[in-house]
Amino acid sequence: MCGIVGAVSTRNIVPILVQGLQRLEYRGYDSCGVAVHAGGGLRRARSTARVAELLEQIAADHIEGTTGIAHTRWATHGAPVVHNAHPHFSHGPGSAPRAARVALVHNGIIENHDELRAALQARGYAFASQTDTEVIAHLVDSLYEGDLFEAVRAAVGRLHGAYAIAVFHKDEPHRVVGARAGSPLILGVGATAGASESVDGENFIASDAMALAGVTDQIVYLEEGDVVDLQLGRYWLVDRAGRRMTGTERPVRTVHAHSGAVELGPYRHYMQKEIFEQPRAIADTLEGVQGIVPELFGDGAYEVFKKIDSVLILACGTSYYSGCVAKYWLEAIAKIPTQVEIASEYRYRESVPNPNSLVVTISQSGETADTLAALRHAQGLGLRHTLAICNVATSAMVRECALAYVTRAGVEIGVASTKAFTTQLAALFLLTLALAQAKGRLSDEQEAAHLKAMRHLPAALSAVLALEPQVISWAEDFVRKENALFLGRGLHYPIAMEGALKLKEISYIHAEAYPAGELKHGPLALVTSAMPVVTVAPNDALLEKLKSNMQEVHARAGVLYVLADADTRIESGEGIHVIRMPEHYGQLSPLLHVVPLQLLAYHTAVARGTDVDKPRNLAKSVTVE
Repeated sequence: MCGIVGAVSTRNIVPILVQGLQRLEYRGYDSCGVAVHAGGGLRRARSTARVAELLEQIAADHIEGTTGIAHTRWATHGAPVVHNAHPHFSHGPGSAPRAARVALVHNGIIENHDELRAALQARGYAFASQTDTEVIAHLVDSLYEGDLFEAVRAAVGRLHGAYAIAVFHKDEPHRVVGARAGSPLILGVGATAGASESVDGENFIASDAMALAGVTDQIVYLEEGDVVDLQLGRYWLVDRAGRRMTGTERPVRTVHAHSGAVELGPYRHYMQKEIFEQPRAIADTLEGVQGIVPELFGDGAYEVFKKIDSVLILACGTSYYSGCVAKYWLEAIAKIPTQVEIASEYRYRESVPNPNSLVVTISQSGETADTLAALRHAQGLGLRHTLAICNVATSAMVRECALAYVTRAGVEIGVASTKAFTTQLAALFLLTLALAQAKGRLSDEQEAAHLKAMRHLPAALSAVLALEPQVISWAEDFVRKENALFLGRGLHYPIAMEGALKLKEISYIHAEAYPAGELKHGPLALVTSAMPVVTVAPNDALLEKLKSNMQEVHARAGVLYVLADADTRIESGEGIHVIRMPEHYGQLSPLLHVVPLQLLAYHTAVARGTDVDKPRNLAKSVTVE
């Protein structure tokens, strides 16, 4: 969701700020803005349109400056209108007109903003927005006594909630101060003299290294409670306790955030591009896996895997559904009891912690606020065996877990996750095999068979992608529908849930998923000729029972859309449309069956004319609770 970019430099920094916002557009936003220190005062431009429109406004108003901050906002407090867009200014207390003194951008949510707002209003501060962010700007101004760094440190000490902020003051040109707690923030160290893409001495701040691609690859990751001071040619930061951090404690890392990865190429949308990248993404994720060894997940994994007697999976959204699939694998193959929890629910309920559990967190970005909070809650309960499945090696989640497997899906731009999901499944299947081996439950013959199947996945996925024309014909039917039902059984029930999620989030068709055996317990009442019923039908032990469930739909004039394996003997006919899958893939078939469901959602959304890559009200990286 929200994105931050900031810089101090000797050149006009506005093009860099806007370029950074463009690279963060994939996170989702409904307004954007930029503010600079210019001619001894503060200037800004804000828009509720896209960054391209903001750029036109900047050019028309001739906004330039060597110190500045920029932001893309996903609305939480206050509607997505210009006066709620960031950056926010503070003009100081009193009703007399005066020049702006503080400019600030913010990701996160401040939980005690009402209390702070009342105190600031009592001191004479006037509020121009409904946001919690403006409270921080006025608070910093109220605490300013000539040193912005100290004012920000004092201000964040009074904030309850999650935040990543960047702020500058009109009296201190060439200085930007940032702070984070609960939301990600990084420092970008400017290049040395002679570098082609950066100016010696300039420094940057951002919510994502992608925002600084092509400008600097020298990144410092801020930790919880850090406050950082950026000036020309120097920076320093302190931790929550005010202790100055050294280069050893907060090292500069070289991070290659390739801007080329976000090019659309020949595809119409990023989602389509990412669906078709899945064979390559799976191949990359499995690259170097020659055999099943626990050390694939980090040093010391074997000892941990031997010790644990259960698995606790924490995740949200699509990542939660990958965890639901993994539960079937872990219990069937590794014989390990597994619990899958929605992260936002787990942290707020009383649970019975098992210190011998392996806590597995799953996230594309590794910055998902609810999953990080659930991880920390589990650690607070004494669960020390932690493992992250994540697509970003430098993320907070990977850094905070003892073990990790980094998927190699590449940058995922579309809000609706596709290649991140299938690479998570590949990593979770590897985890299943590694745990089974550590427990002595995986024979050499089984290991060889599973590895052979995994190595064939890219080719199998390519064959499934060739079904796209048939899926398009389904989408032509779905475009006129407002409701849909998805059915699956066993380890394909989570795939039905994922298919329903994809359809609803980008086409805005209401869709829900059920285990097929639950039809008679309620959802059968919804079935009419106007309700398409999508059924995932692999040739497994539950096939005959699934066929009975399909007959229940057919008998009530329901229209079935079936993804069937070749040998299921399910044929197209009146009220039943069948897409034949190229091959049955056993335990790994969820990775294949989900792809037509992704394509169905995509082509239905295209036909309905929705914003496929940026669906309304949603964001790519959910960094607030």
